[in-house]
Order: sequence, then C-alpha cells, then structure tokens
Amino acid sequence: MIKTSRVMCRGILISSQILSETTRIDQLRCAVLDINMHEKTKSPFDTVTIDVLLFDGFSNHCLANTLEPFRAANTITGQMPYQWRLLSLEGGLVRSSSGILVQTEMATASRPPCDYLMVTASYGHLALCSSQVLTALRALFANAKCLVGLDMGSWLLAAAGQLNGRPATIHGHLFESFYETFTQVDARQERFVIDGNRITCGGAMASFDLVLTLIGQHCGEIIRLDVASLFLHQTNQPFGNADNIPVRSKLVSRALVLMDQNIETPVPIPLIARHLGCSLKSLQRRFARSLNATPGQVYRHRRLIAVRSLVESTNLSIVEIAARCGYENASSMTRAFKNQFGTTPMDMRTD
Repeated sequence: MIKTSRVMCRGILISSQILSETTRIDQLRCAVLDINMHEKTKSPFDTVTIDVLLFDGFSNHCLANTLEPFRAANTITGQMPYQWRLLSLEGGLVRSSSGILVQTEMATASRPPCDYLMVTASYGHLALCSSQVLTALRALFANAKCLVGLDMGSWLLAAAGQLNGRPATIHGHLFESFYETFTQVDARQERFVIDGNRITCGGAMASFDLVLTLIGQHCGEIIRLDVASLFLHQTNQPFGNADNIPVRSKLVSRALVLMDQNIETPVPIPLIARHLGCSLKSLQRRFARSLNATPGQVYRHRRLIAVRSLVESTNLSIVEIAARCGYENASSMTRAFKNQFGTTPMDMRTD
C-alpha cells in the first residue's frame, strides 16, 4: 500500500510537472503571438460606409438586425469601422410595417459614394416597381460599390436588372414568385447569397447572419464572435451550450463554453484540451483554423471583454472587477486592458 501510494504520488507529481512545463511553454508562445494580436486589434480599420434605403412598410426587425451588429462592432473595437445613413427617395419620415416612423435623408445620385447600398423593402414591394422608382434606383446604384437586397429588397434589385445572370435569394414567402418572375436570375433557397458586388438576403434573421459574415471579413473572426456573443446572451457567462456559438468547429465551441464558464478562475489551456479529450496541438490547430488565433489569445481576449462589460454596466470597483475576471490585481488587469483597448478601465468610465 505504501509503495503504491508513493508510486501514485510520484506519478501525479511528474504529471503535474509536465503539465506545468507545458503550460509555461504555451504561455511563452502565446505571449509572443499576443503582440501580433494586440497590434491587429489596435490598428485602425478602414471605414465602411453603408447607405440603407428604406421604403414605407419596411421591417423594423430587419433594420435592427442589420444595423445593431455594425453598432456593436464599433463599440467592441473602440473605433468606427462602420458608418451608416438612413435614406429614402423623398427624404423625411418613413413608416415601418409596425407603424414606427424613422427619419431619413433624401437619396440622390449626387451623394458621396458608399461601400454598401442596402435596399430594404417589405410589404408593398410590387407597387414600388414603377418605371419612376426603378429609374431612381438605377441612378443610386451607380454610386455604390456593392448592392445589397434585404428582405423584399432583392425583388427591387431584380426588377432593376441588377441580378441578371447572378445567384440570388429572397424572403422565403416570395421565393416561388421570385423564381417564376425573374427567370434570368439564378434564384436559390439560401439564407443569403454573396456574389461579388451583389448580395441578397432572405429575411430579418438572415440579415443578422449576413452582417456577422461581413463583420468577420472586415474586422476578423474574433470581433465577429464578440458581436455574436453580445446578442446571444447578456450574462457574465454568455453561452449555455456549444450550439449557441457560431464558429465552424464544434470542438472550438465547446472550448469557448469552458472559457466563458471559468472567467473568474482561468483554466490552463492544456487542462481544457484534456477535458475535451484532445491534444493541446489539436486544439491549437482548430482555433487557428476557426479564429486565426491561439486558445490562450482568445481566452485572454474574452476575459478582457468581460472586464469591459463590467466597467461599462456596473458600479463595481476596479479591484472587484479584476478579481471577477481572473486577474491577480487591478494593475495587471489595467495594463492588459490598455494594451487591448488603448485606454484604462477608469478612463473608460470617466468618458
């Protein structure tokens, strides 16, 4: 019994030493890679300009699902990678399908060019297909780098001849009519279709998915994931299960669940890999493919996102926030926070 205990204890000690050494090497490797991650996070993004063209009867749900993720990306990055304007053909108030009035600017061909012109229509789309409206639309289209049809907006793009010979989609309720009416369009039953400088989307929920994809292309997968998590849950542990996390790898999703459940007491990455039943190298490869970052980078980034959430939405002291987010002291948290966001938690509260 004594010999067995000694052997067991010695084995545990050796395993612990190996795990500690592996963790130390992983931390050193991640520390070097974090320099690149911080530089990418702090470097300014090119500003993407978005014009949203509204018609009476547009969907509030679709509009919110389109603009709120862009707004969240601005907040999360601490920059302004996205700017938008709400337009209509005549300017003034436009009434949504639920009766809410939205103030718009007049859309004219003389306006500054935009990166995306998002055409948002819903009920009454057939009445909008007059020669007068389509002529006005074609003049606006020439001033945009990319045309986007949201909800029934795809119908207007097709009616104006902007989707000929291209794959496109539309709201599911209209798909059959769309397919039969516009035979020159490659109609597809998909949530959204990106075809170069033409994008079409099937409805309000699909608009959210589309915008997340555009954010990922422009700001990177880490920011896309942060934006997605912001809208999925608003708790300190934002994910209840791996199915809620929009990443390509289920293993990465499960790892993110563990990270979010252990913000206050961070778990070493090798232990996360062991819990998931995979090797550390396998976990690192999956993170690299899905998020273009190491597990350690993502874990530290998510802890800092939790810090910022507490700074902005609570009256907790900086010391208490540091403890809740896994930092030994407020000074180390403040340094990491400033490295990531270019300001200190206290300065953010002051602003």
